[in-house]
Amino acid sequence: MKTISASTVFALAIPMGGSSAAESSLLQSGRYEVAVALELPHLVDAAARKTATICIDPDNTPSYGLEALSDSNPLANCSPRNSRLVDKTLTFDIVCAGPDAARALATYRFTSDRQVFGGQIAMTMGGKNMTMTETQLGRRIGDCIASDVPRR
Repeated sequence: MKTISASTVFALAIPMGGSSAAESSLLQSGRYEVAVALELPHLVDAAARKTATICIDPDNTPSYGLEALSDSNPLANCSPRNSRLVDKTLTFDIVCAGPDAARALATYRFTSDRQVFGGQIAMTMGGKNMTMTETQLGRRIGDCIASDVPRR
């Protein structure tokens, strides 16, 4: 049986195209269901997988409120920096404080309907020779509700 990596699914799921000048944001505010896979290099089928529900607001932060979602991830509480938006692709660095701290480069692509995104966070765990990639595929499932606070 042939397996397909999460990276391949990510590439196939995100259609590319030109952006419209009328779009105020590349991602619509709301509640998103996100499929998350944490992959370790050289370990086939060892990815930790989960589904998260988040409430994001593109006007809230330069990173659109997108962040690392895998369990026990030290990057979840670290700050996004150096946001860059080119066409339908958002990239930013995630930097933790302290010596030998974890760091990452996040890359997200958005679809034309502004309701689907795919992202990869390439992480290096500080002080260790360890790299991981968190892959995310999210789709809007509705408006945020009061129990979703705090907003991400």
